[in-house]
Amino acid sequence: MEITNVTEYEAIAKEKLPKMVYDYYASGAEDQWTLKENRNAFSRILFRPRILIDVTKIDMTATILGYKISMPIMLAPTAMQKMAHPEGEYATARAASAAGTIMTLSSWATSSVEEVASTGPGIRFFQLYVYKDRNVVAQLVRRAERAGFKAIALTVDTPRLGRREADIKNRFTLPPHLTLKNFEGLDLGKMDKSNDSGLASYVAGQIDRSLSWKDVKWLQTITSMPILVKGVMTAEDTRLAVQAGAAGIIVSNHGARQLDYVQATISSLEEVVKAAQGRVPVFLDGGVRRGTDVFKALALGASGVFIGRPVVFSLAAEGEVGVRKVLQMLREEFELTMALSGCTSLKEITRNHIITDWDAPRPAARL
Repeated sequence: MEITNVTEYEAIAKEKLPKMVYDYYASGAEDQWTLKENRNAFSRILFRPRILIDVTKIDMTATILGYKISMPIMLAPTAMQKMAHPEGEYATARAASAAGTIMTLSSWATSSVEEVASTGPGIRFFQLYVYKDRNVVAQLVRRAERAGFKAIALTVDTPRLGRREADIKNRFTLPPHLTLKNFEGLDLGKMDKSNDSGLASYVAGQIDRSLSWKDVKWLQTITSMPILVKGVMTAEDTRLAVQAGAAGIIVSNHGARQLDYVQATISSLEEVVKAAQGRVPVFLDGGVRRGTDVFKALALGASGVFIGRPVVFSLAAEGEVGVRKVLQMLREEFELTMALSGCTSLKEITRNHIITDWDAPRPAARL
């Protein structure tokens, strides 16, 4: 059967993967209300297309932290990709590079920063969890910088792991043949079996709950890489991030895997964009499955979006080819959305191209 959209990969992944692995990728926290809402919120944003505009040529290129990429669609950090496919992060890195876009490598990858760098050229960011042992953090950041990574995406919404009930039921743990490659030499690469989620126990043991804004400042003293703060959902934290020297903000609720009953990221985006006041770029992570979703995020002020689950599901289904297809489908859909909305470049996408349910009613045009 021909795959015609990104969502269709999920069912294929579910068939192919062991239950423990599929559930780990697919599930959200607790009631999974936010998991559904991350998608549903997009469907409540509608278009106001402009017509009779020459859309012969459409330019989707974006500049992110000074790097030119082919489209404003980037790859979010997703952990342990070799559970999805033997080539794991290698395949994802090659697909991102072929599409001319940015890959973010997870701290908890099953391939190291050096291994991913060895796949060839490409613009890559590194997602960072702050461990209790700051030497581990400093070492990791230095390794990422040496391996040519261009930015740090600091995850700030995980002082503790969210309650993911499927992982508890399945006693989730990293399959024995795999390790968290970045930590292999530090004896932090394995996850113990546990009587709940092995990952939750690992986080409780290793990740620093005391992480605060002073640590964002400290990170800037140990690296020249720009720091994106990933996991901001409010205007208040946006202002603090800018004050702390963040180079950008990723609006994210961790794929709805941390605190349930937070808003969808697309619903929080405009608040964050307004608070940033153009001082730093704002990106959206969470729920993007269609080119129309990308357009909606940009219309609300995002400089780009990150996709997570579509990457691991397509990787499970078809390896590198699957990830390439996802990026190609999103690109084509986004280009079509731009054309049908009357936009020929990203800067032409404006707030007037969409209607949201929080908009004031528009005055009727006088005849």
